[in-house]
This record gives sequence, structure tokens and C-alpha cells, in this order.
Amino acid sequence: MLAYLIQKSRYLLWAAGLTSVVAGVCSVLLVAQINAALTQNGAAEWSPLAWRFAAVALGAMVSQMVASVLFERLSQRAHAELRQFISARALAADFRKMETLGGPRVLSALSEHSARVAEFFVSFPTILVNAIIVLGCMVYLAWLSWTVFAAAVVVIGLGSAGYHLAHLRAIRHLDVASKEQDRLFDHFRSLVEGAKELRLNAGKRARFAELVLGRSIETVRRERATGMSVFVLSASWGNFLIYGFIGLVLFVLVGDVPDRARVMTGFALVFVYMVAPLETLLMCLPKANLARVSGARIDELTEQLERIEAEVAAAPAPAFERLALAGVRHQYFHEGANEVFALGPVQLDFRPGQITFLVGGNGSGKTTLAKLLVGLYRPEGGQVLLNGAVVDDGNRDAYRQCFSAIFSDFHLFEHLLDGGSADLDERGNRLLSKLLLDHKVQVKDGAFTTRQLSQGQRKRLALVVSYLEDRPFLVFDEWAADQDPVFKEVFYKELLPELRARGKCVLVISHDDRYFHLADRVVRMEDGQVVAVEEESGAGGGAVEREAASDWRLASACG
Repeated sequence: MLAYLIQKSRYLLWAAGLTSVVAGVCSVLLVAQINAALTQNGAAEWSPLAWRFAAVALGAMVSQMVASVLFERLSQRAHAELRQFISARALAADFRKMETLGGPRVLSALSEHSARVAEFFVSFPTILVNAIIVLGCMVYLAWLSWTVFAAAVVVIGLGSAGYHLAHLRAIRHLDVASKEQDRLFDHFRSLVEGAKELRLNAGKRARFAELVLGRSIETVRRERATGMSVFVLSASWGNFLIYGFIGLVLFVLVGDVPDRARVMTGFALVFVYMVAPLETLLMCLPKANLARVSGARIDELTEQLERIEAEVAAAPAPAFERLALAGVRHQYFHEGANEVFALGPVQLDFRPGQITFLVGGNGSGKTTLAKLLVGLYRPEGGQVLLNGAVVDDGNRDAYRQCFSAIFSDFHLFEHLLDGGSADLDERGNRLLSKLLLDHKVQVKDGAFTTRQLSQGQRKRLALVVSYLEDRPFLVFDEWAADQDPVFKEVFYKELLPELRARGKCVLVISHDDRYFHLADRVVRMEDGQVVAVEEESGAGGGAVEREAASDWRLASACG
């Protein structure tokens, strides 16, 4: 991920890096000018020295300012590109894979991990400038005395080795904290979405706060504190070695050498000056390591969010004449039963102007079948056929454009996102009035004025969205479950017949058995199998039940 960002912004990075190098070189030259001024014997050369000092100081200031601005822009660009990249992978990922990975990991990557990677680009000029200063100081030390320089290399080598060992230990703690951070985001979601349950049960609330949320927060704090503390200790060890070396130079290494005062002053001045850049360098390196850990977490996530299907641009829904499920099978791990749940083989067909009720007990596979039908799940066996053509990874995204669905865990967007038709607000408000919501919410500039409504009212808003999408096939997963009796009557006796009259194909997952007679057919499911289909002869008419079998006549009808 870091390599990708560097490649995307390589020219800006080169410009920022070059100005950082200039800033570092100017800082080292300032030390040399200061040392020259301290050891200057005559007054004749004060004027040229002063001008050189002023020029170098001005160059250091300007280059540092330019580098900081460039790297800040680079950081913001990196943050934006990271979020766009992760969002694009999430939008294009297989829906089942998204369900498996879970939302908290994606949210963690979009927020904390991407922010840490972006922060690396802000700290990079600091790292680069101080590295140049330390390197330039070492070159200046070598110019002053090779003997003392060799000893300095040994001291810095010992400090670097200790820091490397500390780095290996610290990075393990930071990695543990990074993984726990993903789980912590899941607990934060539970804190908000489970607010009702936590308020109603004091014991559950206390255990959640202490054993779940508290432990996760404490784990992140402990591991990060340990990792960063190791870095701080290693930096202190490096400072001790530097001051020890200064004492070694002053009292042991520099003997009766020519120009002894200049050499001693130069070494003492350089090392004292080098303490702050070296300490800053050692303190900034952990940010680079945090960015590396976060980048690895983003890499891990985006690799799992690989695109499987060909994606289509926004386009009108394809023609819908006939849809068939021919021996479709699917399986997944059922947590409640602690076993693999197998769905199918299912053989059904659908046609325009048909209303189908899908019924069965909880856990019978109704919602899973609906997700297979609309193309959110890929069948592991059998075929889905639209107008006789097989639906596969190459055309499944185009196939999904036939459907508008309201599942029980639906999400209501603030904006209608319907392409911005000229009469969108008018049509939306007309539907809101029909659903008796016009006194609470309006459609204005293609968006709802509020979504702070009850669950039943939010479902009515979702129904408005489905109407405006005007897709040929609509799926309602327990839509009427949260509605009062008045709106149940409106839904079953007014809206569904209206959709049928408009030639829409409708699948309704429902437990409202007193409305089953209004459907064209009722499909019953048990344990992942379609066990019966009841064809309704008319409103209030009787049902003719047929047992589902693998050699059902619809299989041949699918072609």
C-alpha cells in the first residue's frame, strides 16, 4: 500500500524530498558556520562569514517551509486516495465476502489505518531532514578528525543495533494493537446499535462495559503503550551513548593534535547539535512503523476484497421476460445450529405481473433464497437464467439491475441517488403523501429532509425509494412486520395489486397468513428446501398444493 501511494505521487514526493534534503544540508552548514565563528581569530573575515551565515539560515528556513507544505499536501492526497481505493474495493467486492469480513474491519481501514498511513507522509520530511542532518554532521566530524570519527561510528553503530532489537520487539506489540483495533470498532458499533438492550439490562450493560469494551480498549492501550515505550527507551539509550561519546572526545580521544581547540569545539558542538535531530529521528520512526503496520492491514483487507464480477456502469434495467432458478444450491455456516446450512436445490420461475409469497419458519432459508435470486449471493450449484440466458460472473452485476429490494436489515440513504431526474422531488413527495409521511418528511433536492423516524416509517421511506427506482422485479423481506394494521392493509390490498397491474414481478417474504390469498402463488420453505407451491386461483380462492421435487416441470421450461 505504501509503495502504491508513493508511485501515485512520485513527482510530488520527489519535489518534497529534494527540498527536505536542501533543508538538512543547510542545517549542517549552519553548524559549520557557527563553529567557524567560534574559532575565528581575526575580525577581517567577520563580514563574509556573517553573510554566509545569513544566506544559509534563509535557505534552511525557506526549504523547510516548502518541504513541510509539500508533504502536508502529499499527506492529504494520500489519505483521500486511500479512502477512495478502499471504498472502491468494498463497492466492487463480492457481497458474501463483505458479510464474512464484517463492516468494522472496513471502517477501521477507512478511518484509523488510512489516517496512520497518511500521517507517515507528514512525518516523512521530519525523518528525512533529521537523517540528512545526522549524516551531514557525521561527514563534518570525519573532516575534523578521522580518529574521532571512527569512534563515533562505533558508538552510533551500538545505538543503532540496540534500536533495531527494540524495534523488532515493539513492532510485535503494535501489530497486536492494530488487530485488536478492528475488534474494538465492532464493539463500538454494538455500543450504538445495542443501546436499547444495554439500557434494559444493567447486568449485561456492566459486563459489556467491563469484560468486552473495557478489555478491548485496555488491550489496545496496553499494547500500544508497551510498543511506544520500547521506542522511547531505545531513544534514551541512544542519547546516553551520545553524551558518553562527548565525554570520551573531550577527556580521552583528543590529545595534543594540531588545532585542538577547533576540533574539540567542533565535535562538542556537532554532537550537542545532533542530539535533538537524532532524538526526533528516533521518535518519528515509530510513526513510520505504525504506518507500515496499518498499510499491511489495509493490504490484507483489500486483497480479500478482490473483484470477482465484471462491473457495469449505471444503466437502465435489462428487459425482464422470465427468470428461472434451475437446481440452485448454496450453503453457509449456521451459527445458531452450529452446522453448515444447505439451501436447495431450488427450482422456481418468475414472470412479469406475478406476486409470489415466500413463507416458512425462521431459519428456513427464505432470506438466503432472496439474496440468491437478486444476485447478491453466487450459487454454488445449478443456474440462474434471465430470459433463457445463464447469469454468471460476467453479467451478474447487470442482472442485479433488474431488482429493487428491501431486506429486513435495509439501509436508508439520505439521498435518493436516482440519477437526478427533473421531477424526482415531485414524484417522491407524491408517494410520501400517499404513505401519510408528507407531514414528517419531504424530498428536497433529491434527498430526504430527515431520517429520524420509527422503523415502520423508515420502511415506508425505503418503499418510496423502490417505487422511484422503477425496477421490473421487487423483493420485500418482512416489509409489513413493523407496520400498523392500517398500513398492512394498504400494502397488501392496494400497493401489491398496483404493482401487479404495472407488470412488476414481486416476491414478498411474509408471515401474514391472512393475506396469502392475495398472492398468485405461495412458496413454502423448510430447512432450506422448497417443500410446496400453492397456486392461488384468485382473491379468496382455494389453493392447489404441489410437492416440490427435483424433476419439477419448471426445470424443462427453463430451457
